[in-house]
Amino acid sequence: MAGATQQNGDVLVTADGTPLRISLARALRRQKIRALFLVAPLFLFIVITFFVPIVDMLFRSVENSIVSEVLPKSTKLLVEWDANGNALPPEAVFAAMVEDIREGRKNRTITRVGQRLNYETPGMSSLFRSSGRKVKRIKSGPYKSALLKANKKWGDIETWKLIKQFSTNYTSGYFLAAVDAKKKPDGEIVRVDEDARIYIELFKRTLKLSIIITMMTLILGFPIAYLMAILPTRTSNLLLIFVLLPFWTSLLVRTTAWIALLQQQGVINEFLVFAGIVHTDSRPQMIHNQFGSIVAMTHILLPFMVLPLFSVMKTIPKSYVRAAVSLGAHPWLAFWKVYFPNTVPGIGAGAILVFILAIGYYITPELVGGTEGTFISNRIAYHISGSLNWGLGAALGVILLGIVIALYLLYDKIVGIDNMKLG
Repeated sequence: MAGATQQNGDVLVTADGTPLRISLARALRRQKIRALFLVAPLFLFIVITFFVPIVDMLFRSVENSIVSEVLPKSTKLLVEWDANGNALPPEAVFAAMVEDIREGRKNRTITRVGQRLNYETPGMSSLFRSSGRKVKRIKSGPYKSALLKANKKWGDIETWKLIKQFSTNYTSGYFLAAVDAKKKPDGEIVRVDEDARIYIELFKRTLKLSIIITMMTLILGFPIAYLMAILPTRTSNLLLIFVLLPFWTSLLVRTTAWIALLQQQGVINEFLVFAGIVHTDSRPQMIHNQFGSIVAMTHILLPFMVLPLFSVMKTIPKSYVRAAVSLGAHPWLAFWKVYFPNTVPGIGAGAILVFILAIGYYITPELVGGTEGTFISNRIAYHISGSLNWGLGAALGVILLGIVIALYLLYDKIVGIDNMKLG
């Protein structure tokens, strides 16, 4: 400490007279600030690309302001209307609706209301489109008869109940639709018609196929990883290149390759017919079903199981099994009792990685799954980019996220996330 610090009574100070405790605190604060500036770009990137989309998805799954924004006068008056009765709204509500439709047509927003309500009841979109064209001819009252003349659906009390029900800024309708349910105007929650119940079945199918794919990758990947771990380094590195080779090929190319292999006139069926295993008229259907999704996705996700297993197996000393055998254990018993338990962390890491990737896949099931092998992610993609029902797509995404988190917590409780490692 000579030259750097000096004794000043009972307080140790630096050369410039600053107490050493304060000087160390300043140095530590400067280090923390430098570290913060170093991680700030990464933190900002994670916030923008991860947290912001999730928060936006959570908001869109309950956001419902379009009806009240485009129909402000009507929805305000409908608050006082008794939707449980059998009488249509009063004349003032019809007059306000005419003004709102006229203003919405002028601002080109009236079709958005029809599109939103059409998610709940088919025909609402055409109602607002046709009314938007005809309302310009309505110059004066009585407005009820004028609207009824424009479209007879305005005389249906269910139309007004629907508008009132979805005139709030937030709704549970998207989440109810995501579990094949709906809320009646009186607040009662009921299941949708049986022929319209698709989402619960899709969630079940997604979980079932994801578990099957995870088990298939484990069954196929464990021997590969074990062989790579026990072979000499030169040979092991060569096998590792073969495992990584699919990453150098486009996902679309790999998927379409399976279409060529599995289709009715594909390579596999042609070989089965040539070998006399099946008759040409009884070729098995191996694509556009669950079998096609399982085969293609197992092939695509297999490296994600092999790599964590290999990284863990590489760290297991070979002397463990030799010691067990030398003490009298059968080689299979030594493998099962000594070697296999040490691979459990790698199995856990590979299983959770493959399962989470499988549960969110949609390109491969879309191409090879048909109607029987698609996942819930395919329906989410459809609502986001096809039907533009972002609220329902967001609700399905939130439920899927909740399922993944619940399964993760269950895995942590049973296996323990601390036991998962990559090497």
